[in-house]
Amino acid sequence: MGWKQICSTEDVPANTLKQFELDDVPIIVANVEGEYSAFPPFCPHMEEPLATSGMLVGTILVCSKHLWQWDLKTGQQGEMTEKPLLMYEVKKEESQVLINFEKELTYEYDEEDGDGDDDDFFNE
Repeated sequence: MGWKQICSTEDVPANTLKQFELDDVPIIVANVEGEYSAFPPFCPHMEEPLATSGMLVGTILVCSKHLWQWDLKTGQQGEMTEKPLLMYEVKKEESQVLINFEKELTYEYDEEDGDGDDDDFFNE
């Protein structure tokens, strides 16, 4: 499939993230200091929707559910973060944001996650 346009640069203001769909696949695009990132819409930990629970703190994406963190510029995980954030390859051409879209990026989740047991940081 290759490179596909997902949005324009104007669609995602500086230091924000927004969810789009490409071929019926939900994808989040983030604009961090003028550099764009694209990734699946759910936290790799417990499927928390990052469009509503993800926060940008500088270059860091934080999932507010359990405070897992990823640096969107370097791809590095925070100290307490146990799984990487899968990311699509992104490039900007003029005022368009394109991603190298071959297939949907998905995570494998542990069966015990999301059950509200003691491993749930906020007991939600």
